[in-house]
Amino acid sequence: MRGTLPPGSPDYVYVPVEVPPGVSEVQVSYTYDKPAVPPGTPGNALDIGLFDERGTGLGGEGFRGWSGGARTEFFVRADDATPGYLPGPIRPGTWHVVLGPYTVAPQGLSYELTVTLTHGEPGGTPEPVYPPARAKGRGRAWYRGDCHLHSWYSDGRRTPAEIASLARAAGLDFINSSDHNTHSSHPHWAPEAGEDLLIMLGEEVTTRNGHVLALGTDPGTFVDWRYRARDRRFGRFADRIRETGGLVVPAHPHGTCVGCGWKFGFGEADAVEVWNGPWTPDDEVTLAEWDNQLVRSVREGRGWLPAMGNSDAHRDPDTVGLPQTVVLADDLTREAILEGIRAGRSYVAESRSVSLAFTASADGQVAGPGERLEVVDHDTPVTVRLEATGAPRCTIRFVTDQGVLFTSEPLPVAGSGVAEWRTTASYATYVRAELRHEAAVGPVPGVMAAFTNPVFLAPVTAR
Repeated sequence: MRGTLPPGSPDYVYVPVEVPPGVSEVQVSYTYDKPAVPPGTPGNALDIGLFDERGTGLGGEGFRGWSGGARTEFFVRADDATPGYLPGPIRPGTWHVVLGPYTVAPQGLSYELTVTLTHGEPGGTPEPVYPPARAKGRGRAWYRGDCHLHSWYSDGRRTPAEIASLARAAGLDFINSSDHNTHSSHPHWAPEAGEDLLIMLGEEVTTRNGHVLALGTDPGTFVDWRYRARDRRFGRFADRIRETGGLVVPAHPHGTCVGCGWKFGFGEADAVEVWNGPWTPDDEVTLAEWDNQLVRSVREGRGWLPAMGNSDAHRDPDTVGLPQTVVLADDLTREAILEGIRAGRSYVAESRSVSLAFTASADGQVAGPGERLEVVDHDTPVTVRLEATGAPRCTIRFVTDQGVLFTSEPLPVAGSGVAEWRTTASYATYVRAELRHEAAVGPVPGVMAAFTNPVFLAPVTAR
């Protein structure tokens, strides 16, 4: 089957395929042209997936897999499927190959599809086995995790076994599966879990107006991605993420790839990925936006949005655990970890080497990240303290709703040190801490080594 998609084509094009009775395997391969384009103009890029005879309706009842642009061919059978696709019965009816023209050159995008239907005995579909929702843990403690990881079940190049090995080497206690637009990897994580590693399941929902992590959903949960902000459908799928036990976490909100910028707003979010992979200018922009949202939440007396950080690792040399979210949780279980992330009882660090202890205290009361310190009145002295290890030559900064109000001298080469600062609730409605590497030039802040969620300061009379 051949066709040409002009610039301005629909986001998704559905090519029907009639599957007669007796078919045991559907194979699909495709090619498309990549003509030269003027400088600064996107060329052709075409994604692909498959829906079965149950249809292409939004919600994904007929969803059988998605590989985006990572593969040029795939198959599905009852007993097996290409990574990214779901094994299951091959029933007769009208199936659809879905084409996603990610970008289209001015000349248009010409494609060719080859669909091969093989007849034979159907075979059986294995019953999926999923990783447990609990690991051994240490009771109430700080646990390290990376919740944005890609395997070869989407556009990553690592197997679940390789990712799990790298997670253990990075000192992680938990990870979350987040392949693009497919849950096909979920059963394949079970052999990699253990008493020392909690593996949660999810998806990176990759829309044309931004990406969002469905973090820690029930095993086998699929979240559709075929909508834009103007369609006003995101709330439906945010509800689905929460109904299946997960968190809604916009990923790399200011990412520079086509379609990566987050356009849905943060009203449905449970947390936000402020730090994605090695620290870059788009992370700095996201940090500033997140801080502005903290100010707005205090001013309007509404809930605030906790921050987290993840590696978004796909392949070598991407580093699993750079960065990692360190969560205070009651135990190493899916429920406890998600509750800690949702509450903001966490900080983000570049590696297992960096550890923080951040508190605000007054009149014998102590609060940590994500918590509220209640003081007698607006003028009650509050002591803010950060103890850091594993951060040689880094500086400690305390940030409030007024901005950066304290910067320490660089920590010694040994990497450990303590900074204290005094304030009041009238001077700072919240305080958060940053650990920065030495700056390369002038007043520009250095690369982030770690940062915390805020402690909020409020007089008891302000209830």
